[in-house]
Amino acid sequence: MAKNARPRPARRAPARRSRGPRVLLVAALLLVAAFGGGWFLWAGPGPATQELSVVVPEGATLSRAARQLEKAGAITSRPIFLTFAKAFGGNGTIRAGEYRIAPRSSARQILAMLQDGKTLQRLVTVPEGMPSILVAEALAKAPALTGTAKTPEEGSVLPDSYAYVRDEPRAAVLARMQKAMTDYLAKAWAKRDKALVVTTPREAIILASIVEKETAKPAERTTVAAVYANRLKAGMPLQADPTIIYPITKGKPLGRRILQSELRTKNGYNTYAMRGLPEGPIANPGRASIDAVLHPAQSKALYFVADGTGGHVFAETYEQHQANVAKWYAIRRARGEM
Repeated sequence: MAKNARPRPARRAPARRSRGPRVLLVAALLLVAAFGGGWFLWAGPGPATQELSVVVPEGATLSRAARQLEKAGAITSRPIFLTFAKAFGGNGTIRAGEYRIAPRSSARQILAMLQDGKTLQRLVTVPEGMPSILVAEALAKAPALTGTAKTPEEGSVLPDSYAYVRDEPRAAVLARMQKAMTDYLAKAWAKRDKALVVTTPREAIILASIVEKETAKPAERTTVAAVYANRLKAGMPLQADPTIIYPITKGKPLGRRILQSELRTKNGYNTYAMRGLPEGPIANPGRASIDAVLHPAQSKALYFVADGTGGHVFAETYEQHQANVAKWYAIRRARGEM
């Protein structure tokens, strides 16, 4: 070492920077990215490219519903759906049924739909007076039902609109229709007027089916029922045109005028060639017609004929009736129908 040379100070090693904050920052960024990606899968557009139909079975849990949704392609991730549903979905329970899910519906929108019970409404409608042969056809044409259903006994179905779910058996829907008639008829019969001309619930249905086919005006039903009740009491033939048509078409429209030979044909339905009620109903009557038979108007009328306005004019005597028929024929001639 040179004489009088000063010793050099020792070099200090550079201080190491702490990696803790950097790791925490990276972790936070990853967490935000993961949450953001999950949130997008929750609130962003869903994977469905077309309308989907998903059925949530009765008693299904949210987890089972999510499995159905993922399988159908309505949501991307079942775990993310369940995580966000539990965190942000509130306490609303889901409801069973068939759901129509629009394209690109978000998972959040789908959960709200399940909780609100906005199910797809599938209906099969039986109008008042529909014959059973057409009830069977309506069930056969109803989409998304399974199996077959026999043509029901005439008069055994209560006209109404019946909701059903995808893959429900047609026979099960028909059973509901028939149970509705059984239940309604039992309640209506228990509240019937006294001293009626019909003595059993079946007779009530038979007469109600005739009333149903004879008038489309609600206000006339009880009077039409009274006319037929008066005729039965007097031992007169009912002479109801729909009873002639029923054996020919099983209730479907005839599409032509009734022939004179058909007026004279003897069978269990032709009330021109027989006295009393036909052997069975000629259609499925609605509630109003059943009620009309069980609570007929206080009327002595024995006859009625069309009045040219869609309704009828009633008469107590044959002479009055003939005058009303003459007026009806004049209306038809003026229309060019005769």
